[in-house]
Amino acid sequence: MSGILYIGNRRYSSWSLRGWLVVRLAALDVEEKLIPLEAGPSEPIKTISPSGMVPYLEHDGANIWDSLAIAEYAAEYQPALWPTERTARAHARAISAEMHSGFRALRIAMPMNLGRDYAGLGQTPESLADIARIDGIFGETREKFGADGPYLFGATFGAADAMFAPVIARFITFAAPVSIVTKSYIAAVRAHPLVSHWYNLAAQEPASWLLEKYESLA
Repeated sequence: MSGILYIGNRRYSSWSLRGWLVVRLAALDVEEKLIPLEAGPSEPIKTISPSGMVPYLEHDGANIWDSLAIAEYAAEYQPALWPTERTARAHARAISAEMHSGFRALRIAMPMNLGRDYAGLGQTPESLADIARIDGIFGETREKFGADGPYLFGATFGAADAMFAPVIARFITFAAPVSIVTKSYIAAVRAHPLVSHWYNLAAQEPASWLLEKYESLA
């Protein structure tokens, strides 16, 4: 192995999913090491990751502890993670950066949990505003750049799709009110082999890893 990708629980860790997807899409030669998340700050993760968070990638001498930075690093090995055309690539980076830094209300009201059905919960005015903005991003991007396939930029599942994959998981778990265009995109992302594989692995995690703060929203 030429590297290690440290991740948290697949059931909950949205940032781990982003990092894992781009690493797998780029076919980087890495070993996966999962560190179960804890109810509070994780001392085991703090001893490994400079930021005290996951994902954290060690690969061929590089040390990267941010999901978007991992995506950019992975794209050096697999440039197709970003669209080839200049304006499409700029748009992909802009919406990925917006996802990376924004939508805090959605994150708080609708935490990622791949094993629960929280339909109708978490719909605060603030989270609904975030959902509306994301719905708009999906619609605009698909209209401008996605005509030749089911993903944001067409036929290729890329870095921007990876950045929004945990949002799709939240939309499924909480049955978020979205447009028909977004519902179609949700189905395409959920059916992607890598996303399906992540869900399957999440379902195999032991009950001892469950965290009450994510399991008692209903």
